[in-house]
Amino acid sequence: MAHPVEVTDETFAEQVEKATTPVLVDFWAEWCYPCKMIAPAVEELAREYDGKVRFVKLDVDANPQTAIKFSIRSIPTLLLFKNGKPVDQVIGAVPKAVLKKRLDTVLT
Repeated sequence: MAHPVEVTDETFAEQVEKATTPVLVDFWAEWCYPCKMIAPAVEELAREYDGKVRFVKLDVDANPQTAIKFSIRSIPTLLLFKNGKPVDQVIGAVPKAVLKKRLDTVLT
């Protein structure tokens, strides 16, 4: 079963920017209630899109360099990467259907 993989400042470039498939990055923090609200939807989508989209999580408190690099000012922020570049962004705890629609747009 596919689950979001934890990435760090050190592994971000290799895991996300050099990935050959689209990658959804969930920028989150342990203390963030909306991050916990959206986590089950991200988990479900990771299973549904297994093999088509890679799902990773980055703890902004433990990995501030990457959060700064991509101007992450509020969490949860979900950044969708394609060919190593961010192509879409969702800020806040949005319904699973919204995330699914955004993913499908990038995949077509």
